Amino acid sequence: MIRVANYRHNVAMKVLKEEIVFNCSAQNLWVILSDVSRCDWVPSVEKIIIEGDCRIFEMDGIGSVTERILINDDKNMILQYSAIKSKTPLKHHLATMEISPISEKSCNLKWITEIDPEIFAEAVHHGMLISIDGIKRVLEGQ
Repeated sequence: MIRVANYRHNVAMKVLKEEIVFNCSAQNLWVILSDVSRCDWVPSVEKIIIEGDCRIFEMDGIGSVTERILINDDKNMILQYSAIKSKTPLKHHLATMEISPISEKSCNLKWITEIDPEIFAEAVHHGMLISIDGIKRVLEGQ
């Protein structure tokens, strides 16, 4: 996993992992995920504003969130971002989405999110799961 250079290990941090196979090419899935202004696969987000290396959006139940895009690597199909501003008092948030081809018509998505304090882990994990369902819906509509 890729980490930001100033990362400090935190034993209280919760690590959430989801891994799923999609019936589409890795490139097709990457086109969706790598467009950081795209929100059609994220339930309850209607618009994303891009300011420099950050994306800003409103999410139902959470409010305004600012995420810094740390890595958006087309060659390796890795997207990494960190929530740097939200109403939720996060000490640490780091999410990494990595796509690996399986065949021409299938790929694997590995999504790992580090979160501290752990009390927010369940809500973040729920957000990951409904976003995966959102990705499936976008792919079905293509």
